[in-house]
This record gives sequence, C-alpha cells and structure tokens, in this order.
Amino acid sequence: MLDFVAIIKHMTKFQVILTAIFGVFILGGVIIFSAYRGSSQEKVTVTVWGSVPSSLFEDIVKQTSLGESETITVEYLERGEDEFDQLFVEALASGFGPDLFILPSDKIIKHKNKIFVIPYEVFTLRQFKDSFIEGAEVYASPEGVLAMPLVLDPLVMYWNRSIFNEARITEPPKYWDEFYNLANLISKKDGALNIQKSAVAFGEFANISHAKAIISTLAMQAGTPITVWEGDKIQSALSYGYSKPTVPGEAAVSFYTEFSNPAKTSYSWNRSLPISYNYFLGGDLGLYFGFASEIAGLQLKNPNLNFDVAPVPMSREGGEANVYGKFYALAITKAAKSPNAAFAVATVLTSEGAKIWSDAVRLPPVRRDLLAQKQTDAYKSIFYDSAIRAKAWLDPEPIESNSVFRNMIESITSGRARVSEAVTRASRELDALLAK
Repeated sequence: MLDFVAIIKHMTKFQVILTAIFGVFILGGVIIFSAYRGSSQEKVTVTVWGSVPSSLFEDIVKQTSLGESETITVEYLERGEDEFDQLFVEALASGFGPDLFILPSDKIIKHKNKIFVIPYEVFTLRQFKDSFIEGAEVYASPEGVLAMPLVLDPLVMYWNRSIFNEARITEPPKYWDEFYNLANLISKKDGALNIQKSAVAFGEFANISHAKAIISTLAMQAGTPITVWEGDKIQSALSYGYSKPTVPGEAAVSFYTEFSNPAKTSYSWNRSLPISYNYFLGGDLGLYFGFASEIAGLQLKNPNLNFDVAPVPMSREGGEANVYGKFYALAITKAAKSPNAAFAVATVLTSEGAKIWSDAVRLPPVRRDLLAQKQTDAYKSIFYDSAIRAKAWLDPEPIESNSVFRNMIESITSGRARVSEAVTRASRELDALLAK
C-alpha cells in the first residue's frame, strides 16, 4: 500500500492544494494512516462508485488536479440507484468493492458498518465545522468523520403563479400560519366536498410526493432533530418533549394532518387525488414541496406551467428555520486497498472540486465559503439560501422508515389513533429499526 506521505510528495499542484487547504490534518494522516505503507513508486488506482453519470464524474475529475496526478488514477463505476445497494454489498463480499462511494445522507446508517471512519486526529471536528455547513454534520459521528460532503439537494416550495394571480395573492407564503387563509382563497370544492383545485398537498401520505421530507421539515422546525446520538448509539427523538408546551413531533404532525380533515376550513387534500407532483404539473395545485433537483423536470414536462420557486416557510413565532435536505458525500470503504489514497481523492473532490461538482450536477455546494457567494440567478439564489438552512437526520432505512411515517399519518387521518398515540408509536418503531 502507498504511504500518505508518498502521495503528497509525488504530486505537484495536487500537493500544493492539499497542503494549503488541509495542511494540519495531512500531518495527522501521516500518523493515522501509517499502517498503510507500500512502494512510493507505484501508481495507485482509486475506484469510486456512485449513481451519477460516468461522463459527468470523469469530467469533474479531469478539471481538478487529480487529472494531472502522476501518483493516483481515479476510476469510476456508475451504478443505478435502484440496484446500487445490492451490487455494493455483493462487490464488498467478493473482495471487488470500491475504495470510495457516494453516500447519500439517508443511507448513512444502512452502510455505516462498511465505512472507514476518518479519525478526528486526521480531520478535526473543528475543521469539519469550519469547512462545511451545519447540516453536513450528519456525517460527523462520535468517533470521526463518516464521509466528506460534496453537495446537497434542499427541499424548496414551488408555487403556481397563475393560481395565485387568480386569487389576487401577490406573493407565496413566508409563514406556516398563512396556509389557513390560502386554503380558503385557493382550494375549490364542490357540494360533495370533492376537491377540484388545491392550495397545498398536506395531510395524507401515499399521494403526496416527499411526504416524509415535508413532515421531517415541520418536525425539525418545531424543535426535534428526529434522531439523535446517545453515546455511540442512535435513538429516535420524535416523541421527545424538549421542555416545550407541545411535543414538537406532535405539533408538526397535527399541523400537517389538519389539511386533510373535511371538517376543517383548511381542508385541501384527500387520498383520492392524483400524486401531488402530477397535480402541480397539471396546474391544479397552488403549492408543491419538492427538491431543488426537480426544477428541470418540471420545466421540461410542462413548459407552459407558470411557476416560481420560494423558500420553505417558517414559524412566525421563531424557532428553527430548518428545511430537510438530501446530502451527498464521499465515504471510504473498509475494504479500500489504500485508505490514504482514497482520502486524498476525497479531499480534492470536496475542496478544489467542490464548485466544479456543484456546477456539474446543478445542486448547491456544502462548503461555507462557496455558499457565502452571492448568486444572481433567480432560482439558484433560492437554492443556495435553502441549502444553508438544510438539515438531514440519521434514517435507519429509507424504505422502512417511509412505512413508519405513512402508518403514523394514516392512523391519524383514518381516526384509528390520536396524534400523541401515533407519534409515540412511530418513535418506538424508528427505535426498533435503529436497533437492527
């Protein structure tokens, strides 16, 4: 295996960049990764797996100093999102797994036992916090850094300008309490309470795109991080009271489900309607909560849709202004042939390569210095502002936790459980998933 010192020694521009940006923890890396030694003359190949297109990734690498490196060759294998997990596990089991892989924030727990943790002696928590926004700390565990953050995809609020113009409303809502009045002004129902036009798709689960992300946003703004580290273990905090008058998780779920209650004046959604994404595309939904990455698809699928983008609202009473975001990072596998070389590659791609990566995938970066740069593009400015507010939570397993959230919501809307009962049960079920 190649010595970390040798990697730096035999690079020119690569050496300068690493030393300038991460000089302190490079020295730590000499000690921490000293067990991985080998000939300093051999050229190391670092294999990276991810779901982004191969041509895109290879172009990003070429634009960084890695493209000129005489010591490291980066090879990339594209794997589809649907098949990634299975192929990844099988490759590791057979001894042909990657050295690095792109790790989404909702897969951290799923793959944690496969990750080579970067000790804080190599990259201190102080350096991590100074380099990346607060939301990226989802990759900071008690024992070290689980992955080096690349980009994120924040939740934003798309709004139909034609519907708002028709209702004589000049701007989208900034606060959640405005939704009650919007429901009265925009939502249209016939005599049998069949919804013909909706202000917002809240209240149900199965036919609401990104329902878990929306509920997560409301819960985090109410004051719960949903899951927390307790020593070296992770536990659900969905039912924690946090000394607040109302349990934050209950407050969030209560607000969310109100819009599917026919007895309420805010009634705007029911489970018989189409999926909210399609309803918005068809021009019958005033507000759609989706991710920044969806804008191109919306423009392509309905070029005549008169819509704009706004930040996710906040509570008028203050509190957290968080929005849910999907983070993406580069993680070193335990099976990496040279963890030090993999670490060097991850370092370059998340430092000098951060803006290149962000521009290529059209998503906000995670670095503080890049997000601080003023954006003139109308959409990009919203995405960057939303990125600064973005947070994720340690999801035990995305598909299974989705079922937990769905059961929680549907038990309330069907009348099978009160809000407090449903939230408590969901919290216990999350704990059960985290204990697996």
